[in-house]
Amino acid sequence: MGFKMKGLCLMACVAILGYLYRDTYDPASLAEARVIVTGASTGIGEEIAYHYARAGAHLVLTARRENVLMMVRSKCLELGAKSVSLVVADMGSSEAREQVVEKAIAVMGGLDYMVLNHIGYTPFQMWDGDVNHTRWLMEVNFLSYIHLATKALSHLAESGGSIIVLSSLTGKIATPYTTSYGASKFALDGFFGSLRHELAMKRIPVSITLCILGLIDTPSAMEKVKDKIAMPAYPARDAALAVVSAGTARVEEMYYPWYVRPLCFIRDWFPQSRAWLMQRTYQYTPEETMAPS
Repeated sequence: MGFKMKGLCLMACVAILGYLYRDTYDPASLAEARVIVTGASTGIGEEIAYHYARAGAHLVLTARRENVLMMVRSKCLELGAKSVSLVVADMGSSEAREQVVEKAIAVMGGLDYMVLNHIGYTPFQMWDGDVNHTRWLMEVNFLSYIHLATKALSHLAESGGSIIVLSSLTGKIATPYTTSYGASKFALDGFFGSLRHELAMKRIPVSITLCILGLIDTPSAMEKVKDKIAMPAYPARDAALAVVSAGTARVEEMYYPWYVRPLCFIRDWFPQSRAWLMQRTYQYTPEETMAPS
């Protein structure tokens, strides 16, 4: 290949990457948008609520802790949210999930964005044989997402709205210390990927954006990984903006931070080398043993 052809190929690659990574986010497009944010009391969910508030959206926020939610509501109103309603709900409860969507429709008159962000607590440790915890975690991290999305689907179809699902790199690439958590995130990928196809085939104008996140500097995440892995964590506020922007653009998958996309792209290359590197990236002490069956 000649020098000129190589140069043209390089320019084409740069142009394609520039197109893929262009920033088209316009907060003005979210003015008056009607939004549900789950897990909105802290971390990424809290920051997502603030970004929608700055854009002038109507918000329904839900989490388990009412006192913390009330503080988030106050700040959202200060930032410019048109309205903010709260639903205190445990996402392990089917009845509570029903109430979230019902109240949102009652107070906002419809729905444009459903942001599914909540997660149940799980320790960052090797598999200990606790099947009951995994069953509960799948209820909170996976089945509740299906329930909420299904309950909201007709309202989102009416508005041509969007479902935004927060997932993780551990839902694309299996990693140590995340057996149950990773299983719930892999399940989200499978379900919402299939649902996206079905909505398109039925010409239902609801987009689904799956957000694949790496390590984010939320207090809970930092506490879990502090003795297990040394890698940079990225700001929750920036991750939240990437989520909101991707949902507005109706992209199928969003990757944050920058390294997540290439890791997902090459995840099936050189599997033996990948496994060797993965197992040596995490710190392991002999005290951490698998529970007997």
